[in-house]
Amino acid sequence: MLKIKLQPTGKKHQRSYRIVVVEGKTKLSGSVLETLGTYNPHEKEDKNKIVLNKTGYQSWISKGAQPTDTIRKLVK
Repeated sequence: MLKIKLQPTGKKHQRSYRIVVVEGKTKLSGSVLETLGTYNPHEKEDKNKIVLNKTGYQSWISKGAQPTDTIRKLVK
């Protein structure tokens, strides 16, 4: 099963995240099928907090990939 997850990057208290497509049981440090965008919760402007390739996201959803609850909330 394919999952769309957040992959943490950056320093310990300055985390930012990549939005990635992985196999369901794969560790996030493992192989990534595609990077769809980034999420930076420390960004001041809302429009810069999440950068997402929406066509790629919709494409993976149509192929059966399931986003995590956090990703669903961010994409709304």
